[in-house]
Formats: sequence, structure tokens, C-alpha cells
Amino acid sequence: MLGERLRIARKKAGYSLRGLAEVMNPPVSAQAISKYEANEMMPSSGVLLGLGQALGVSLDFLMSSNVEELQGIEFRKHSGTSARDRARVEAIVTEELERYLAIEDILELAPAGDPFADIRCDGVSSYDEAEALADKLRKQWRLGLDPIPSMIGLLEECGVKVIVAAFPDNVSGLTCTVKRSGDRPDTEAIVISEKINVERKRFTLAHELAHRVIRGVKGKDIKLETAMNRFAGAFLVPAAHLRREVGNHRRGIAYHEIIQLKRFYGVSAAALLVRLGNAGILPDNAVTYAFRTFARRWRTDEPEPIQDDVGLGAFEHPERFQSLVYRALAEELISPARAAQLLKRPLAAIEEGIRGPRGA
Repeated sequence: MLGERLRIARKKAGYSLRGLAEVMNPPVSAQAISKYEANEMMPSSGVLLGLGQALGVSLDFLMSSNVEELQGIEFRKHSGTSARDRARVEAIVTEELERYLAIEDILELAPAGDPFADIRCDGVSSYDEAEALADKLRKQWRLGLDPIPSMIGLLEECGVKVIVAAFPDNVSGLTCTVKRSGDRPDTEAIVISEKINVERKRFTLAHELAHRVIRGVKGKDIKLETAMNRFAGAFLVPAAHLRREVGNHRRGIAYHEIIQLKRFYGVSAAALLVRLGNAGILPDNAVTYAFRTFARRWRTDEPEPIQDDVGLGAFEHPERFQSLVYRALAEELISPARAAQLLKRPLAAIEEGIRGPRGA
């Protein structure tokens, strides 16, 4: 376990074996680091501490064993994502999941069942099939047709670990199955970048959800990422509900309507325009014309973005992990210092969270 964690952390930091050896304090040879990574030799406590400091990772990351492997990783990224970026993201995700699973173990929480067991499929052969699966999952989760107030809250309620982390700029999210050590059951995780706006955050979560439901595509006439986007659009903006709001067929739509609808559903203006076309409300030529004219910059510049703490934006923050930490703290299963370590917050802030603000 240490060897694999050390290798991931070294790649994240961009060091060769020799490069890491050169910055180590206390000194250690490149040959010794190679043996640590191969699990042929264990470092002393002093060297282990030095490795963590040189690589910018915690000892929890290097030594914990809750996460054995991240399987089936699907990145939502730009084409320019480097191997170093991928290693950095994997290290961040592993460290965050170690803390999350540690607090669940402390509280002895029963593992959640597979939320996708009855709907997961090997592949879809059309975009309409991807949309049908989104509708089916909404029905299975008893969501009705109304907009989803919080994608993060919904996924956490269904047993998916949701983590918001500081990723490189060219990675907005990923999904994976977390393989745990021993005989502990696997768990699902969706991780998104803290840097993206509310609209993109919600769509990325729905897109990563699609990757947990649909393993692939069948045939050359369908593209995987386009199918995932179709699922995401249908999950966030059900066609039947959209038709109820704007009508079955339209020749065009006003800017004011789009802004109102994007705030209502919590999606980007570009995603909403695409959705109007996919639902058959706007003809294809009207959507194409919009992206060539007034909407030509919408894919990169969001018009009138939703603010983080306004409307739907106020609900798109992970709550479960923090709540579990304070629960363990209130039940005296962990110390305030351990809570501060898990939440990465100052001890004074943790104590205020226990007792309330001074003078209250």
C-alpha cells in the first residue's frame, strides 16, 4: 500500500526518483525510494515524515489503508490533461476519500448499497436511449419532474461520496469506484473541481452520474461523451417538464426566457439551448443559428451566472462529511484535534462548532 501511494504522490509532485532523492531531508537515495515504491523496504519514521513533507501529502495519505484502489476512473477533462495532472488528481481524490471513509468507520456506519444496481447498463446504442435511462433513474429515485434543488445533496442521499476539491484547471471532475481493502464493500465516488461555476458544477455531477450508470456506447454512430451529456441534460431538465414551461414547439426563444429557465433548472445557458433542441422544442436550425449569433460565446462565457450562495447555488455544497465529523466529535469518538485534521480547519473553528460563538 505504501509503495503505490508513494508512487502516486511522487508523480503528482513531478519528481523522478533522483529528483525526489535530491530534495529529501533526511537524505535518502533514489535506490531506496525505488525499493519503498516496490514495497521491498520500509522507510523509518523520520524518512516517512520527510517523504510526506517533500511531496506535499499527509501521513494519512501515505499510510492509511481504507482505499486500496480507484477503479474505472472517468475524467471530465480537456484534451491537454497531462499524466502529471492525472496523478495529482488521483492523489487528491485518494486522500479525500481516506478521510471520508475513516470517519464512517469510526461511526461504524453500515455501507450503502449500490444505488445503480437496477439500472446500470453495459452500453447505449443511441442518444435517445441515454435520455430514457435518465428518465428511468429519476423515476427509480422518485424525483418526479421538478428541478433538482441540490445535485450534491441528492447524490449523498443515495450513497454516493461527493467531494469538491482543488483540481488543476483542465480537470473539472471524475467518477470512480472505490475498492476498499479487506472484505469491505466497494463504494461510488464523484469528485468535482471547486473552481467551476454553479451551472457547470451541477452539469458535471450529472455527467459523472451518467458514467456510473452507462459503461459505454455501442456502434460507431454514437459518441460516449455526447451520450453522457445527453443523459445529464435529460436528468437535470426533463423534456416533459420543459415542454410544460415553454410549449411543445417553438420557432425561437428570447434571451430573457433562457436566463429565467437556466436559473430555474440550474444549468448553463448553452446547455439549456442544446436541451431545447434535443427535446424537439426548437428546430435544429434555430439552435445552430443561436450558437452562430447571440449565443456564440455561451460555451465559454456564462451569461448572468448563478451566484454560489444565491438560489440553487446555495445548496451545491457537500454537507455529509462535515456532519459526520461533528457527530463523531459530539459522541466523543474523536478529539477536537482529530476533527480539525479531518476537516482541515483551525482548532479554534472546531471548538466554535462544538460550543457556538463566544457570547452566544
